[in-house]
Amino acid sequence: MKIDKNKLQSLAHLARLKIKPEEEESLLHDMSEILRWVDHLQSVDTNGVEPLRHMTLEKNVMREDKTEGNSTQVQTLKNAPETYKKYLKVPEVLKTSP
Repeated sequence: MKIDKNKLQSLAHLARLKIKPEEEESLLHDMSEILRWVDHLQSVDTNGVEPLRHMTLEKNVMREDKTEGNSTQVQTLKNAPETYKKYLKVPEVLKTSP
């Protein structure tokens, strides 16, 4: 695939990018190199190669989920910036309609 100035402007419009005229040549060159590399990847024989689900074989090490050092309601409310009676007061998240 060949990228010309018209195709570059069309792609820039779709991506909502403003490309300065002095940047066009550099972008055309970079995009041509990227497409050349992708074309090269198309020629690689992948028969018998299982698709990857993840980029590495490493597993996520999860710690056991356990509670420790629970604070009481009184301690929690004492540390809160704002309270209302026996509750934590937080900024409104959902606006109620009239």
